[in-house]
Amino acid sequence: MPATPSRAEVPVETTWDLRDLFASEAAWEVEFEAIETARAALAAYEGRLGQDGATLLACLTDAETLGARLVRLSTFAYLRNAQDATHPPHQAATARVAALQARVDAATSFIDSEILALPEGRLQALRQAEPGLAAFDVPLDDLLAQRPHQLTPATEQALAALGEVLNAPYMVYGRCKFGDMRFAPFTDARGEVHANSFNAYESRFETHADVDVRRGAWASFTAGLRAHHHTSAATFATEVSKNVALARLRGHASAEAYLLQPHKIPQQLYRNILDIIQAELAPHMQRYARLRQRVLGLDRLLYCDIKAPLDPAYNPPMPWDEACQLVLDALAPMGEDYLAFVRRALTQRWVDRADNVGKSSGAFCSSPYGVHPYILITWSNTMRNVFTLAHELGHGGHFALAMKHQRFVNTRPAMPFIEAPSIMNEMLLAQHILGRSQEQRLRRTVIMQVLGTYHHNFVTHLLEAELQRQVYARAEQGGSITASVLDDCQGRILEGFWGDTVQIDDGARMTWMRQPHYYMGLYPYTYSVGLVASTAMALRVQEEGAPALQRWLQVLKAGGTRTPLELMRWAGVDLGSPQPIRDAVAYVGRLIDELEVSFATDAA
Repeated sequence: MPATPSRAEVPVETTWDLRDLFASEAAWEVEFEAIETARAALAAYEGRLGQDGATLLACLTDAETLGARLVRLSTFAYLRNAQDATHPPHQAATARVAALQARVDAATSFIDSEILALPEGRLQALRQAEPGLAAFDVPLDDLLAQRPHQLTPATEQALAALGEVLNAPYMVYGRCKFGDMRFAPFTDARGEVHANSFNAYESRFETHADVDVRRGAWASFTAGLRAHHHTSAATFATEVSKNVALARLRGHASAEAYLLQPHKIPQQLYRNILDIIQAELAPHMQRYARLRQRVLGLDRLLYCDIKAPLDPAYNPPMPWDEACQLVLDALAPMGEDYLAFVRRALTQRWVDRADNVGKSSGAFCSSPYGVHPYILITWSNTMRNVFTLAHELGHGGHFALAMKHQRFVNTRPAMPFIEAPSIMNEMLLAQHILGRSQEQRLRRTVIMQVLGTYHHNFVTHLLEAELQRQVYARAEQGGSITASVLDDCQGRILEGFWGDTVQIDDGARMTWMRQPHYYMGLYPYTYSVGLVASTAMALRVQEEGAPALQRWLQVLKAGGTRTPLELMRWAGVDLGSPQPIRDAVAYVGRLIDELEVSFATDAA
């Protein structure tokens, strides 16, 4: 049985090179101490922010510089821990950074408090007198929107100092998932023993063609989750309780309202996303589930079967070099500057694609300001990997452009826009492959990859959002949040969506244990917003061609200087209307239509 290698055993060319962040651990330590010094120096501005525009600008600029340096410092620690969470020094570094972040937050909390305490009209006068403050228009306007919910300076400082404690649920979840969870090997029907892990299950076994291997891996995976069932539930409950308490403390109508405020969208869009997609997508996905059961010849479709390949005999491997060229070809319409970024990312070790013990599961892109993006993925030579790579390069390309054209405080848009550029790249990849081939098996393979994207965002993450909605409502009414409560809630949501097409077992009911998004505010629903936006944008590209892509590139360069709805209107999509949501759901239905015809042709 081949064991998962240690980090030291994987080829270095399959790992990322973090020396662009810091040349050595010693250099990182030097910067750590320098940030401590810079943090303390900010105290010189305290009590003086209303004095004149120049003083306010100097303070905001120094705080911005400190923030960018802290992001770079913390990214180094975070990425090292993501590559191997079993290494104690990596865990220690992330803990040190979290503590430093809390100290910085406490040291800078006076800035917001002083600005909000200025007499009526004083901030406007300072902004008019000092043209340089225009660079901070977005963060200042965002701050003013928080005025009704701002607490006393002493309270704000205390909360900032408790930042490490308040972020503890996310840290505990990560330590449990990547440091403690173990999954027993399992034996298939041929007597072959397979090693299992979070990464192995989600990158290989969940989509394995052999039903015996797939279900054996599921049993092992479920047992591994079960061993940490109650600890995970307590961690989840702590995160929920924290946000309910903070919402009440700040005078928000609900935890939902509190968590949505930084998203800069109307609450109606959030509700439309959850309600319309669940109601109108479910019939299409149930149809897809019935097709899957029929094609796979299963007497029943288990939850662990919903990602099984429908045409496993047609599964051409996608080696890294071949996949890179395919992505480059697909993204060529984005222009040479964008392609130059992609080439550097793929050839200069900005991507970590190895599989090793302790490595973070899934995939992500981290974009430290002033450096370049880093991408984590576990490569297993599949078409799904190619779409995931294109997705993460979408995040990277977005922030590379934003960093080039915006200063640090204006780089990141509000969360509902974050996923649109990444999913847009997936749509361009699908359009590229489908546009050059009428070969039936290739087309349906690509369609199934696209449906995998919709499943990921319109089902997996959307149902996470529905779980959040129900759990927060329960907590605000005084209900307890336990493992059995979470299992029951998750089970009812899945049964409501899949109807009688999928058997929801104990492992499915523990799906809430698999994702970190519950510790990132109301992040899960934003994947669906991004998919709605990118679906609409991809259709614009098909209709208009280059002009639509040029608008899209301008939107990416804008970073966080506009709200999510303003960014999408600039690109030509009105997310203030429910119509783009319905259009995206209808598009899923058309994809399933083509699959049904394709497999019916095979049967004939």
